[in-house]
Amino acid sequence: MTDLDQTIAQLSEMFGDRLSTSLAMREQHGSGESWLRPALPDAVVTVRSTEEVAQVLKLCNEALVPVIPFGAGSSIEGQIHAPKGGISLNLSEMNAILSVEEADMDCTVQCGVTRQQLNKELRATGLFFPVDLGAHATLGGMAATRASGTTTVRYGSMRDLVLGLTVVLPDGQIIKTGSRARKSAAGYDLTRLFVGAEGTLGVITELTVRLFGQPECARSAMCSFPTMEAATEAVVTALQFGLCLNRIELADGLQMQAINSWCKTDFPATPTLWLELTGSEAAVANDLEVLQGLTEDCGATRFDPARDQEAAARLWRFRHEALMASRALRPGIKGISTDVCVPISKLPACIERIQAVIAETPILAPLVGHVGDGNFHMVLLFDPGDPKESQYARDINAALVTMAQELGGTCTGEHGIGLGKKTYMPAEHGPALDLMRKLKHAIDPGNIMNPDKMFDL
Repeated sequence: MTDLDQTIAQLSEMFGDRLSTSLAMREQHGSGESWLRPALPDAVVTVRSTEEVAQVLKLCNEALVPVIPFGAGSSIEGQIHAPKGGISLNLSEMNAILSVEEADMDCTVQCGVTRQQLNKELRATGLFFPVDLGAHATLGGMAATRASGTTTVRYGSMRDLVLGLTVVLPDGQIIKTGSRARKSAAGYDLTRLFVGAEGTLGVITELTVRLFGQPECARSAMCSFPTMEAATEAVVTALQFGLCLNRIELADGLQMQAINSWCKTDFPATPTLWLELTGSEAAVANDLEVLQGLTEDCGATRFDPARDQEAAARLWRFRHEALMASRALRPGIKGISTDVCVPISKLPACIERIQAVIAETPILAPLVGHVGDGNFHMVLLFDPGDPKESQYARDINAALVTMAQELGGTCTGEHGIGLGKKTYMPAEHGPALDLMRKLKHAIDPGNIMNPDKMFDL
């Protein structure tokens, strides 16, 4: 019996029917939303407490069996894949909201709590958790990938909103990082070491996160432009005005065609901004008028404010349908979802340059993004059975990353590295990548935690 077989047998004794080696379960936990080929674990273990996570890690560490944390399976870059096999650690049943401190505007939750679940629970308090992703995701997974979303321009990303963590280290040791205090100067910032580590250093089992009060007033609008240059100029100008902006989202003409087809709408098939302002009624009313004026100065052809909250929710639903609408342009194909982020002033140049590259290929690449923070996505639709199309898509992705890095940006604004973007880490980090390797080796000398992700040892 191999060490792996023995470990699976021991885990089966400990967890009973919460351990599965069925092909269906392994396939579910070894693919996710990535364009990469699936890589299946040897078994899936469902845990319900920090102590159970510690038991699994201690056992796997002794046998040098890989462990891959799994939340909702919505990762884009292969973070949940198991290229070396091992155990997929299903954390989705660790979904208790442990405490809500209304006066301090924070809460502590288990890692399997979803943002939708948390905000439903908070509704009666007048508080909310602001990170607004397009995906159904757990807070533990969101912290592990340093996720953000449509409201980052106002509230920041998971990096800014996590106050403290409970983490299980590879040897099974349980540690606490951070505190509920809003600031601290006590030692290394271990919280931010684990936020964004993609499960390569340990397993996040509990999080304390910041909450915010529901704004008094919110107004949304859609705004159409004749060109991408005009739309991105409006974004830069709006941010420089210091308006009470909550969200600024951009779609190009092809993305709007896809949304019209998927959602049965008739928006102009031209570059479009979704805009949301929040604050006091007086501030929002004033800033909405200013915003309309500055977009018109930038060449906007239409500015359509939502009449009420129901209409606003409908506008934002169309934005959240963008990924599914993109994929429907070529049914059955996922495509590569790009994720670069650049300084906002460089956004127009980056988009213009990559669209010129795409125009020389047969690849369809609708664009949508959180342009208020310089982050945008293109879905590079290609047939994986066609070697020529596959190469075009990979080349476009590589060219876009190079452009972003040359403009002072990054290969990933929110999707993370996983398996998909490892090749771009040396160019982005240089010698600092060796320090990351040293940290990984110091914390996880057996390399059991999500191996082969982010960088190679």
